[in-house]
Amino acid sequence: MQKNWKFKTGISLIILSTLLFTSLLAIPFLDVTGKTKISISTAAVILGEITFWTGGLLLGKEIFTRYKAWFNPMNWFKKKTVPVKVEESGTGNNSVEAQ
Repeated sequence: MQKNWKFKTGISLIILSTLLFTSLLAIPFLDVTGKTKISISTAAVILGEITFWTGGLLLGKEIFTRYKAWFNPMNWFKKKTVPVKVEESGTGNNSVEAQ
């Protein structure tokens, strides 16, 4: 049961970090002074990084790497390849025999 709460908390923290980073897009449109906008932006970036890495530590290396690759925009439009396992025959010949 302990793994269950770690998994849910880790995913929640990564989602929270994504929301913090996307909130940076709205900060320039706030009706506050420039110093306040800089402070809010800095706090959002720092909290976003802290929540992202804390969530990653709770999830573990394998799951964290998968979600990190999923959030990377460079991977969004790549075709996914399925590895094909080639079984070796004992003959040492790599050609396909005609039937």
